[in-house]
Amino acid sequence: MGQAPEMSETALEPIGAVHRTQVGRDATEPMREDIRLLGAILGDTVREQNGDEVFDLIERARVEAFRVRRSEIDRADIAKLFDGVDVHLALPVIRAFTHFALLANVAEDIHRERRRAVHEAAGEPPQDSSLAATYLKLDSAELDAVAVADALAGALVSPVITAHPTETRRRTVFDTQHRITELMRLRLHGHTTADGRDIDRELRRHILTLWQTALIRLSRLKIQDEIETGLRYYAAAFFEVIPQVNAEVRTALQARWPEGGLLEEPIVRPGSWIGGDRDGNPNVTADVVRLATGSAAHTAFAHYFAELTALEQELSMSARLVHISDQLGALADACHEPARADEPYRRALRVVHARLTATARQILDRQPEHELDLGMDPYSAPGELLDDLDVIDASLRANGSAVLADDRLARLREAVRVFGFHLSGLDMRQNSDVHEEVVAELLAWAGVHPDYASLGESERVEILAAELGTRRPLIGQDAELSELARKELDIVAAAARAVHVFGPEAVPNYVISMCQSVSDMLEAAILLKEAGLLDATSAHPYAPVGIVPLFETIDDLQHGASILEAALDLPLYRAVVTARGGSQEVMLGYSDSNKDGGYLAANWALYRAELDLVESARRTGIRLRLFHGRGGTVGRGGGPSYDAILAQPPGAVQGSLRLTEQGEVIAAKYAEPRIARRNLETLLAATLEATLLDVEGLGDAANPAYEVLDDLAARAQRAYAELVHETPGFVEYFKASTPVSEIGALNIGSRPTSRKPTTSISDLRAIPWVLAWSQSRVMLPGWYGTGTAFEEYVGEGPGSAERLAVLQDLYRRWPFFATVLSNMAQVLAKSDLGLAYRYAELVEDEALRRRVFDKIADEHQRTIRMHELITGHDDLLADNPALARSVFNRFPYLEPLNHLQVELLRRYRSGDQDELVQRGILLTMSGLATALRNSG
Repeated sequence: MGQAPEMSETALEPIGAVHRTQVGRDATEPMREDIRLLGAILGDTVREQNGDEVFDLIERARVEAFRVRRSEIDRADIAKLFDGVDVHLALPVIRAFTHFALLANVAEDIHRERRRAVHEAAGEPPQDSSLAATYLKLDSAELDAVAVADALAGALVSPVITAHPTETRRRTVFDTQHRITELMRLRLHGHTTADGRDIDRELRRHILTLWQTALIRLSRLKIQDEIETGLRYYAAAFFEVIPQVNAEVRTALQARWPEGGLLEEPIVRPGSWIGGDRDGNPNVTADVVRLATGSAAHTAFAHYFAELTALEQELSMSARLVHISDQLGALADACHEPARADEPYRRALRVVHARLTATARQILDRQPEHELDLGMDPYSAPGELLDDLDVIDASLRANGSAVLADDRLARLREAVRVFGFHLSGLDMRQNSDVHEEVVAELLAWAGVHPDYASLGESERVEILAAELGTRRPLIGQDAELSELARKELDIVAAAARAVHVFGPEAVPNYVISMCQSVSDMLEAAILLKEAGLLDATSAHPYAPVGIVPLFETIDDLQHGASILEAALDLPLYRAVVTARGGSQEVMLGYSDSNKDGGYLAANWALYRAELDLVESARRTGIRLRLFHGRGGTVGRGGGPSYDAILAQPPGAVQGSLRLTEQGEVIAAKYAEPRIARRNLETLLAATLEATLLDVEGLGDAANPAYEVLDDLAARAQRAYAELVHETPGFVEYFKASTPVSEIGALNIGSRPTSRKPTTSISDLRAIPWVLAWSQSRVMLPGWYGTGTAFEEYVGEGPGSAERLAVLQDLYRRWPFFATVLSNMAQVLAKSDLGLAYRYAELVEDEALRRRVFDKIADEHQRTIRMHELITGHDDLLADNPALARSVFNRFPYLEPLNHLQVELLRRYRSGDQDELVQRGILLTMSGLATALRNSG
């Protein structure tokens, strides 16, 4: 179906791709050549493996898709290709276009490296979002050393890996894609493989492997699978890149401000939610928490063992030829192996290796390879391991071998500093409603109050504060509790075990979803106290796990600062914060605020909340750290990280940034070292600039600008609510015109799509909400309501030109406003209402279909028109040439995936329970997510 009845053809054209010109064609020709090469190899492979019939259908679909883009044929023509197509024929077509998207990702990543190399070779200034560019900005700002040291005290940049249903690729696919990337990199520089093999032949071999490997699992993804998926990024990139980046940033800043003692702790420290986030996920248990923390620690130890084994081979120096320090000699003497009598460094490393082996046997549930049992005592903490490595380092440097110390040993020392025995911090998260139910049961069992849930807020706070002020637990081991209460207490106990065994960094935070009151914060504190993770009664309070309120809805964001201040007014809670160095973390929910009030209202509510929280922190004298619950999509807070961080209000960063990384975005950012380094540099560069420089740019005009956004956000929220919350039948339209029901029914992810059994949009999890709209190419969460807000604000007649000028001025001067418009434009460029109408045809009620789709289409046109008026760009991607290239080159290849998804959804919903039909739907979801690169 090419266009809907009564809709103009223009309204249903894919925005961005159709209107691209020859801009930058010369610069992008090498990328197109790479895409053609990889596509040709894939095509040859498909023909050889599946025959001419499959290949011919794929090729016809590809050609027709490009004809649609050139407006040579109607969409109905390509849709007819798949009407009634045999599912055995459809599956290889879906797999072919999915693989092409994956290979196009490789080509784009290689092209970005190529362009950066061209810029550097031409002697051009370093690009924004690179650390080199940031250092130049800091140098020109002539900053005061004391102010810098204060601003960067406790500095932290923490990407937090979270599970996501669209990141379903198996490890074999992941590894094969990495090898193809390496081969394309070698080809770029005209090299052969290390053993002299022909690159093109090797590409064919790996693409054949890719084609013959199943893209996704047949069984439902388990949390264990998600844990393993999250940990794969350490061996793939993090172990190499994070220690390196930490050392380089510390060196660079200390060279500029040598007296400041800057970054004594590593600034980049990764985190994870996988296995600790039980909000709406009944599959998270105490055993899962133990598995998640234990697997993370196992990953760290396995890396250390491998590095120590390699170091032992490398540091072969003989005592007959080199001097050593007394400390090194003493360390080496603990190893009594005559064969290594004159090799002190090897003996010292074997002592370290043996003590670490003893540590692993003491704290790990399973042992890594490369154990070394010499009967040594274990290390009690990572600091002891680091002390021994420092002895080796100091001896090398003191005796003319600094060049050796600066290689693998330096990387290992940095790794121990950042990864410790825990690898990454696992955040715990649960919904406040669950806390209330469990705490009510505990209080009733202990005889404190029979009906806690019936109490008002002030009475709740009084009771909870009193309990936190005592050392006695509420219950004992023999307490007769409900299954829910026992499960929650067991989970927190498993977290307490991880803190005890792996160190306090193993579980740094307890996040409270839907936090709406002080009592919500104190209920979590009660659970931590029951597990021995909180004691506020002594002169030196114990609080290894931070209590983190998560403000998610627009209303909660507006009240977040007052909730925090009320909590800090309680002496007991203030003591907990003091015990944590005066630092309080607050999480901001991008996803649910967007689902609640729409794109513009949510973004502004977040900005306002940050302003309020910063002011509260100033008044109360605490150090605020914000944790941004961003998803991959703009509708869930995504978009370019550098711009997003610089768009934060003044004082909101303060040297610290935690943000969630989700789904296929993780693979796009961190799947291999060069790309991972670039993305970590981006986070660091933006954090340093937002902390140390004035990046808001509004000056004295801030309050008038804020008032304009207050107005716009209110208008946008009304427009969004009119569609999503007030249009009769909207939920039915959403469920019928998107694959949201299938996201839950098919084996995607370990988490249910809703927090509880319901048909309410408010109870639907944000990931399936956004994922469903992106699959159907509407992308509604990333723009709806904004066009109406702008149009109403500008208005008509007298004063409209002046009001438009106000918005144009804000776009030029204010990073926040420019970023909001830029991210929205990216979403609009990826939307396609022609394809969206194909999905709308799945809605059987024609009146409902017209009522909702027409509203969406009208707002889509209105938003594009207002974006052009405000920005002056008739091209949505004028400020993002990289995405423009991507949209132009790859989007025709998405077309067949969308048409096939619609065809298979229609069959599945009509009662066709063929397992291959279900698998085809899942494959189209995976393919579209891979191609869009930020679908959820």
